[in-house]
Amino acid sequence: MITSIHLKHFKSHKNTNVELSNITLLCGENGSGKSSLIQNLLLLRQSFQKNRLEKVLSLNKPLCYIGEGKDALFSSAEKDDIIKIEFGYQKIIYQWMFDAGKGLNSDFIPYDESTTKIYSNNELSAIPIFNNSFQYISAGRLAVYESDDYAVEIEQQISLEEGKAELTAHFLDYHKAKNVIAGLLHPTAKDDSSLIAQTIAWEQEICKGVKVHPKKVGNSYEVRYSFPTELGGTEEYSTKNVGFGLSYALPVIVAILSAQPGTLLIIENPEAHLHPYGQAKIAELMSLAAQAGIQIIAETHSDHIINGVLVQNKKSVIDTENIKIWYFDREEEHNASKVTEVELMGKGRIKKAPAGFFDQIGKDLRILMSTNPS
Repeated sequence: MITSIHLKHFKSHKNTNVELSNITLLCGENGSGKSSLIQNLLLLRQSFQKNRLEKVLSLNKPLCYIGEGKDALFSSAEKDDIIKIEFGYQKIIYQWMFDAGKGLNSDFIPYDESTTKIYSNNELSAIPIFNNSFQYISAGRLAVYESDDYAVEIEQQISLEEGKAELTAHFLDYHKAKNVIAGLLHPTAKDDSSLIAQTIAWEQEICKGVKVHPKKVGNSYEVRYSFPTELGGTEEYSTKNVGFGLSYALPVIVAILSAQPGTLLIIENPEAHLHPYGQAKIAELMSLAAQAGIQIIAETHSDHIINGVLVQNKKSVIDTENIKIWYFDREEEHNASKVTEVELMGKGRIKKAPAGFFDQIGKDLRILMSTNPS
């Protein structure tokens, strides 16, 4: 499990240290550096995938696009400042330091050779961000499906480009008989641990009775949905003709259910297009996975996701030490990310919420209940 991330002079991060746990929730204002924290891991993975990590940090494609070196460098950095990306894995600290001055106008950043220890691919391949025990699902996921036999069958990936989850239909069809680990089985489908049965059971928390049908169509794949009726059921509908929530939740559910302990999942906006109850059930599934040893880093703008995980903590589904919540804000003097840990007391309680931490509902209620709303 990755235990920490340290970023220095990377995008909006002047000097940020974040400790991770089984589930780490990143929340806060837009443009405050949440995505940048995730991007550093994606940069490392895509550089490794292109066999370039022993030489440079590759800034563009397939997982994320930064631009040029100057786009990766903290805006108030000095000319000779070095970008530092460090993360902890099983008590081992891996550290990359890049001299940004050598690559400001390039789509890669070379190492600062005087300070950097170079690790071989063999050394790095045991770490989830560099192997197949990894999934990335971005906020830009779309129900436009593609196929890739090698990526699905051998690499076992749901996404190839920018976390779009474009292989979800192919993945679900190919791996539909795969057994889901015991800790993630839905109560209504405990007798069938197959990935397809469990996916349907958890999707039915989003929409009552829905059935999920992954299918090969020509050289590609699609997902169709049907619904129960008194006469037995509807015809199968395409993703374009059902609610967005079903297709947006599908890759999140499939990624979690197909994971094994030790897998790393990066999920952006798991709440997208879901009603509050559906969000709470996704939070429940994430909590079950985290407790089972699957590491999840999730960026969220939803209090239902945050509260959903806290409810599972209250119910003793997930231990307090397996949860980290970080609130992102901006420090105006240097336009830098300011990251504050939301301390947990156990039993679903927060010790002290930072200013701005999902407090809008309280502000709105005070106005609604006031006799003088101005």
